Amino acid sequence: QVQLVESGGGLVQAGGSLRLSCAASGSIVRISDMGWYRQAPGKQRELVAFITRGSSTNYADFVKGRFTISRDNAKNRVYLQMNRLKPEDSAVYSCKAYDLGIEYWGQGTQVTVSS
Repeated sequence: QVQLVESGGGLVQAGGSLRLSCAASGSIVRISDMGWYRQAPGKQRELVAFITRGSSTNYADFVKGRFTISRDNAKNRVYLQMNRLKPEDSAVYSCKAYDLGIEYWGQGTQVTVSS
């Protein structure tokens, strides 16, 4: 079993920045892809960004140029640097990781952007 724990969420004004962190622990063999997703109230969960073990990245159009995903393979961590935040970025942000092809999710961290 792999556990994922997110941190770094909070309340920020529009235009501000936050850095999310997700730490993987437990019986890790070799984590491959990692990603960040978000879900706002009444909306479906959507992909924000993902990163391969080799650090190839992909972003949703609505965050391109504002958010940056990165990872530290030695620490089994993935990060999401969020800049120029907008009220519509408010959501619960969750990380996902794959270990031996098995999908794991964290509990999520709330991000609230005030206008």
